[in-house]
Amino acid sequence: MKRFFSKSINREYTCIFGFLLIMCIILISVVNMLTLEDAYMYNKRKVLLSCYDDINSATSNGDISSDAFDDSLNQIAIINNLEVLIIDADNHLLKSTDRDSTLMQRRLLEFVFGGTDDIEPIYEDQKIRIQRTVDPRVHIDYLELWGTLEGDNLILMRTPVQSMKEASVLANKIFLRLGCIAIIAGVILVSIASRRITKPIMKLVDMSEKMMKLDFSGKYESSTDNEVDTLGEHMNHLSDSLESTIRELKSANVRLQQDIEKKTEIDEMRKDFLSNVSHELKTPIALIQGYAEGLKDCVNDDAESRDFYCDVITDEADRMNRLVKSLLNLNELEFGDAGVDIEHFDLMELIRNCAESMDILIKQGGIRLELPEYTSIPVWADELKTEQVLGNYLSNAIHYAGGDRIVRITVTKKDHLVRVGVFNSGDNIPDDVLPNLWTKFYKADKARTREYGGSGIGLSIVKASMEAMGRDYGVDNLPDGVNFWFEIDATDSI
Repeated sequence: MKRFFSKSINREYTCIFGFLLIMCIILISVVNMLTLEDAYMYNKRKVLLSCYDDINSATSNGDISSDAFDDSLNQIAIINNLEVLIIDADNHLLKSTDRDSTLMQRRLLEFVFGGTDDIEPIYEDQKIRIQRTVDPRVHIDYLELWGTLEGDNLILMRTPVQSMKEASVLANKIFLRLGCIAIIAGVILVSIASRRITKPIMKLVDMSEKMMKLDFSGKYESSTDNEVDTLGEHMNHLSDSLESTIRELKSANVRLQQDIEKKTEIDEMRKDFLSNVSHELKTPIALIQGYAEGLKDCVNDDAESRDFYCDVITDEADRMNRLVKSLLNLNELEFGDAGVDIEHFDLMELIRNCAESMDILIKQGGIRLELPEYTSIPVWADELKTEQVLGNYLSNAIHYAGGDRIVRITVTKKDHLVRVGVFNSGDNIPDDVLPNLWTKFYKADKARTREYGGSGIGLSIVKASMEAMGRDYGVDNLPDGVNFWFEIDATDSI
């Protein structure tokens, strides 16, 4: 109902139809009042002329005295509500449909002898005259035809006519009442019919409003096969196309944003890389340069001093070599250039070999190394990357061990996975530092001391290696130290 009284097609259709219906009723009423009487008189005149022609034809054929003519005349008189009188030239009565024909006979003689010249005829020719008169006895209007027939017989026909003005007023009253009923019924029917037409249009309006808000969930369901349904199908296709296009644009925008962020991140990484590499290489290059110049200038001539200078140069060159190799290795892992070679090997053998390779550092640091008691642990993984991860963990544990200076390697089975942990006693890692441990060149020691000669990329290699193998890794602070761990696939139960 609210939608009907608002500006809508349904209301416009109903108002237009109601207005046209009212105008038609008013027009018909006016036309009825202005033309009904003339139309009625014209029809009565046609009836009189038609009956006259029939009677004149029968008279010319000599059938006026036959019983068939009498029956035909009576039938014409009854059907058309006529009074008919026929007399001959000597005023003898030939035919009459009225029992008392005296008055009509006298009336006909008045016509013949010019007693009605003051009456304006409605129709007149050489043989007949039609005029409207009033019977003074009963005050009834009559339409009269008088004239001559074939054989010089005279005829008078008359038919009563009602007052057309009163009849037209009565007809208009009835017509207006029926018109009011027709208007009410018509408005209701048009409202129902227009609602059937406008309902799918309103669905399209609601659908278009949703589309304006970039909501493409609404779909038009066609029920017929007309132009509105065709428009609805086109709207559905348009909605799907817009949704697909906007989805693609959003995806492209997300990818562009990611590319921009990645480019920004790469730029920052490049700046950090250059800064960190220059920092890491600055000290060994300076040392190599200084000791090389000392050798050239023969600062110390004794063999022991020269050997010391050469050892320093060799150590710093070796440090730079390891740094460059680590950077190259990390670059291969991060950009996917290094493939993953999954193979079957003994984890315990790898742990023992790694511990033996760092035996000198363990002894120099006064470290108590504790190894798992297992004899053999078969696993599936990339053996080289696993060795790199374990080596980096063990190297860091040795370097940062404190307190009782304990380094412990543990192996546990977890859901068809083997978790390898490397624990070192000492202080915990601050919580704000933990998320950054896996970042290249990151060191908790902001002064970047060279006490252990670390480059800050070991844990980055761990991260890249484990992500390449698709397995988890992490670090946990324990009450008495720190435990770094990683997981690989197990083959047999431990």
